[in-house]
Amino acid sequence: MSHPPGPSEGPLRHRLPLVPLLLLVLALADLRVEFQLLADRFTFTTLLTGIRHHWLAVIVLVCQPSLWRQYRRPLR
Repeated sequence: MSHPPGPSEGPLRHRLPLVPLLLLVLALADLRVEFQLLADRFTFTTLLTGIRHHWLAVIVLVCQPSLWRQYRRPLR
């Protein structure tokens, strides 16, 4: 026999993925000028300088798939 779910057995709730979205927007805003420079004229020096000076934003962009997977897991 089944019984109605209790408070701890309720339906699975999903977290809103606001943290990965906010980090993505901030990283892209930080790298905006570098993207413009690379679009005007691509050089490996410009690419490496952008990575060196904005390493945190680059790490956030690289980790985005993992962040989205982590924040899409349902809460119990």
